[in-house]
Amino acid sequence: MSQIQGPAIFLAQFMGDEAPFNSLPAITEHMKALGYLGVQLPSGDSRIMDLKTAAESKAYCDDLKGSTNGLAITELASHLQGQLVASHPAFDDLFDIFAAPEVRGNPKARCEWATQQMMYAIRASANLGLTATPSFSGAFLWPYVYPWPQRPVGLVEEGFKELARRWKPILDYADQFGVDIAYELHPGEDLHDGASFEMFLAATGNHPRVAINYDPSHFVLQQLDYVAFIDHYAERIKAFHVKDAEYRPDGRSGVYGGYQSWVNRPGRFRSLGDGEVDFSQVFSRMTAIGYSGWAVLEWECCFKDSAQGAAEGAPFIESMLIDVPTKAFDDFAGGATDAGRNRRILGIS
Repeated sequence: MSQIQGPAIFLAQFMGDEAPFNSLPAITEHMKALGYLGVQLPSGDSRIMDLKTAAESKAYCDDLKGSTNGLAITELASHLQGQLVASHPAFDDLFDIFAAPEVRGNPKARCEWATQQMMYAIRASANLGLTATPSFSGAFLWPYVYPWPQRPVGLVEEGFKELARRWKPILDYADQFGVDIAYELHPGEDLHDGASFEMFLAATGNHPRVAINYDPSHFVLQQLDYVAFIDHYAERIKAFHVKDAEYRPDGRSGVYGGYQSWVNRPGRFRSLGDGEVDFSQVFSRMTAIGYSGWAVLEWECCFKDSAQGAAEGAPFIESMLIDVPTKAFDDFAGGATDAGRNRRILGIS
């Protein structure tokens, strides 16, 4: 039996206003037919759920679980709400679309709304029996990620101090309900790699609910060793997005992409199996560290249609799941300890 659960799929990129993508019962019936066993829900999509009601009513959550055609709810994703907990003013107009209409144009009210939304997502997760919510950290420092002009002394520290100040009440609330905030380390967020994650972790006093939603595709685009990352942060990985990517630099453009469209950037998201991620190594290392959560397809591809990506995703993930051994392959000598025999083998009288 596989230690990692799957295949599952994140529904955010598939939701729409036409059947079968416009309601939870319809879209789960569709995904079940493709071979998926679980679904990660975008918690802020009203076509999926009423997040406030889910936070306040266990009965509502029980009904929600009963409307998925037998598919497990793996996590409630809270990326868009987490994004708005902290946002540099340069992005106010761009991020306003993610907020409720009544708080748009008002950064303070929007932050308060996002904080409340995160608390709803935490309590709703607990009502559903879930232990992690994948999210974004938001960003104060992203406009200054490349140090030119040179960053003033203390700017980075001040940014993480404020980020931690805003997240601390949410993390403390999450601790009450036994729910981890699994930050997706993503360019555009202040938490975008291992080093920035460590800075945030330190700023929160190593808060026990600071966790990671592992997604190797974002590390391919940054040219970070995504396999070694797993061993570095094993104890903090609490969710897993299975997403592929490729990085093909040329004489015109590299990591920063030259303001080009996704199709023309050297770093691009791809459907599973079409990119460069070595998923056999990823699943091996995730199994080795003891990860027993869900492997969730997050589909994004600049070339392939989502219907094809979803159809190919379930068998791809299933092929990567590892049945952990019931006994060691080299256990020919037996498992019992015999001190006397061991001393004889070593030549010790």
